Amino acid sequence: MKSYVQIYTGDGKGKTTAAIGLAVRAAGHGMKTYIGQFMKRQHYGELTSLQHIPGITVEQYGDIQCIRREEVEQKHIDQAVNGLARASETMYSDQYDIIVLDEINVAIWFGLLHIKDVLKFLEKRPENVEVILTGRRAPRELIEHADLVSEMNEIKHYYTDGVQARNGIER
Repeated sequence: MKSYVQIYTGDGKGKTTAAIGLAVRAAGHGMKTYIGQFMKRQHYGELTSLQHIPGITVEQYGDIQCIRREEVEQKHIDQAVNGLARASETMYSDQYDIIVLDEINVAIWFGLLHIKDVLKFLEKRPENVEVILTGRRAPRELIEHADLVSEMNEIKHYYTDGVQARNGIER
C-alpha cells in the first residue's frame, strides 16, 4: 500500500484530534502508529486512553509549561531537535506504519526547528510509512510537499468568551 504525507493545519480546533482519530482507525486494522508530540509534555486525556489501544505509542518532546514564541530558550530548541531525531529513528525502525508529528508546524513557527530539517525528514521517509504533520501555521514548503492538506478554520469558539480548556473536551 502506498503511503502519503498529510497535514492538518489552521486556526480551528481539531488538528490533533484528527490525527489521533486516524491512529485509532489504523489500530483497528492492525497498523501501528507512533505519535511524537512537539511543544507538549502536559497530561492530556487522550494520553490515558491511547495507553489502552495496542499499536499506538506516544512520546512528548516539549516543556511541562506551555510557552509563547517570545519565551523560547535553548532548552526548548534542544527538546524539539531531539524529538525530530527520535521520530526519525522511529520512522526507520520498521515498527510503525504511521508517524504523527503533532504540533510540528508550531515548533517550526516558534523557531525550534528549521524547515529544511523537516523537509529532509520527509524526503527520507520510507515509501511504506504514512506521515501526519499537525499544528497551526503550516509553512508553504511543507504544504507543497504534502499529498493531503486539511485546514481547520475557526468560525466561532467559546474561548473568545473566556472559557478555559476543559478536561475531557480540550485537554
